[in-house]
Amino acid sequence: QVQLVEAGGEVGQAGGSRRLSCAASGRTVSSDAMGWFRQVQGKERELVAAISQSGGTAYYADSLKGRFTISRDNAKNTVYLQMNSLKPEDTAVYYCAAAATYSVNLNYYTRRSVYNYWGQGTQVTVSS
Repeated sequence: QVQLVEAGGEVGQAGGSRRLSCAASGRTVSSDAMGWFRQVQGKERELVAAISQSGGTAYYADSLKGRFTISRDNAKNTVYLQMNSLKPEDTAVYYCAAAATYSVNLNYYTRRSVYNYWGQGTQVTVSS
């Protein structure tokens, strides 16, 4: 059984930093593109960032470029999301996901529908 387990979500102050991790088990995700999404209650789940299988290429939502960084350690079967200069509007449940289908175009992984496996989410709350 494939499991993606997110960790690192907490309550923090605006301007602070936080690193989320997502550990995979039951599947080696080194051949999967990985993504981080976030969802605010009552709104659609939106892409935060995606990273290629090797980790060499990353895609970011325009509004988050320069503040968030996605990375992966395939040896640890883990993907990370470093979040800096946090703002209250970053408050959301953050989900990681794995996409098994290969595409050379990273834009392919901006769609929720291409992801096969999802974590349960971790809450990030940023207070002003």
